Amino acid sequence: METFTKLINALDSTNKTNQKLEAFDLFLHEATDEDKLWFLALFTGKRPKRNVNTTLMKRWAMEEADIPEWLFLECYASVGDLGETIALILPEPIKSIERDLSEWMKLIAELVDKSEDQKKAFVLDSWKHLTRTERFIFNKLLGGSFRMGVSSKTLINAIAKHYRLDTSAVAHAIMGDWKREEVRFEMLIKGGYADIHLSKPYPFCLAYPIGKQPEDLGDIAQWQAEYKWDGIRGQIIKRNDEVFIWSRGEELITHQFPEIRDAVFGFQEDFVMDGEILVYKDGQVMNFTDLQKRLNRKNISKKLLAELPAVMFAYDLIEWRGKDIRSKMMSERRELLEYLLTTYSCDQIHISEIIRATDWEELKKRREQARSINSEGLMLKHSESQYHAGRLKGDWWKWKIDPLSIDAVLIYAQKGSGRRSGYYTDYTFAVKQGDQLVTIAKAYSGLSDKEIQEVSRFVNRNAIEKFGPVRTVKPELVFEIAFEGIGFSKRHKSGVALRFPRIARWRKDKVVDEIDDIEEIKKLIR
Repeated sequence: METFTKLINALDSTNKTNQKLEAFDLFLHEATDEDKLWFLALFTGKRPKRNVNTTLMKRWAMEEADIPEWLFLECYASVGDLGETIALILPEPIKSIERDLSEWMKLIAELVDKSEDQKKAFVLDSWKHLTRTERFIFNKLLGGSFRMGVSSKTLINAIAKHYRLDTSAVAHAIMGDWKREEVRFEMLIKGGYADIHLSKPYPFCLAYPIGKQPEDLGDIAQWQAEYKWDGIRGQIIKRNDEVFIWSRGEELITHQFPEIRDAVFGFQEDFVMDGEILVYKDGQVMNFTDLQKRLNRKNISKKLLAELPAVMFAYDLIEWRGKDIRSKMMSERRELLEYLLTTYSCDQIHISEIIRATDWEELKKRREQARSINSEGLMLKHSESQYHAGRLKGDWWKWKIDPLSIDAVLIYAQKGSGRRSGYYTDYTFAVKQGDQLVTIAKAYSGLSDKEIQEVSRFVNRNAIEKFGPVRTVKPELVFEIAFEGIGFSKRHKSGVALRFPRIARWRKDKVVDEIDDIEEIKKLIR
């Protein structure tokens, strides 16, 4: 655990990529193979299920620290993280235990069949033999909430650098449905299991925001323009008469879209296709909130299939008849994609439309009209570009339409975690509904450090109620909230849900009477 703790400490104490890479390098040099596998599993989201209820952990910690609940809640409100709060309030450890990360994870996994008393005995004994930092990590692992603010790109780069491997090869090797107990670390990262798993997807090719005038890209004839859709980016894999659908988040979602899966079984070719999964009804792409109703369900009912039919808008073909064709030019891959979908046409797979324009001005007009068909804007892809792993400036660009925005008032605030635990950084906003206020969105980004400090001072002076770590504040601070899309939603009091809300600016020039009304906001929904 000491080696893993050093890694977490190092990652949490810096936001510089080179220092993070150095921390990964040291861990990979010192850790055992079993610990490396657990490290990879944890950092790629393959966390074990929670075997100890966090409510029990909280109760046991209060008993050990001999403090009342109100004091615990005050500490929690100040710290902002349950696992860290527990680690801080416990008495000093009596003696250290030297166990590897893999040994701890094995003991934690074995708790699944234990009684509450047995779990308590194990947890209390562990707390007594771990340092505060080790306790914090232990609590995270125990509660099934281990997360680190490290991008998959940084993780892949670190592994590739340490083992002197190609980054795209590592990205390909660690994607997919590998199981920790069935693989060896070095064989896994070096692609030793790549041919075994028929379901293995490719790393997605991504795009940067254009950040320049499109005219600067040169001759429009060299670029393929398509609509950018707001759905789930996915890959359809058909190999050896088996079909798999993967999301960009590395989730196997085949069962969530049975109509797409069944349609692909009719294709008499092997391929890997990249595209966007959308709800498509009566010839129209539906709102993302409609697609959300299809997600994370174990069973898709016939009623849901009829009400919210899903399709894929195919962007690219990246494997053809068992051969990786990512190195072919975009124009060549497009020809193969058109051939495939012309030969095996079906209602569940649509080819992404190429938008024809004679010049950039004409294309700008098409972009400005994109929202009317529930599109986020345009994608620009160079006709000679390869399908690379991740982002590579110059080949693909996303040219999104300007975000929508509303004016809303801050009504709830909560402190952040980690380095931001001393300030209120998590905000809930409301708009008018007649004479009342209704919550419409949460936002965590968009303010400068100076503005965060100013808002925190306001919250401290103007808190009305406390609900655990959450503070209700006087509705006085008005902010402009930007977002990419909006749709009806029964899960929110306002009746709508915003897509990717964030703070655009603090409207110090406005008062609460000037915020937007929910009925006017609903008119933005198409």
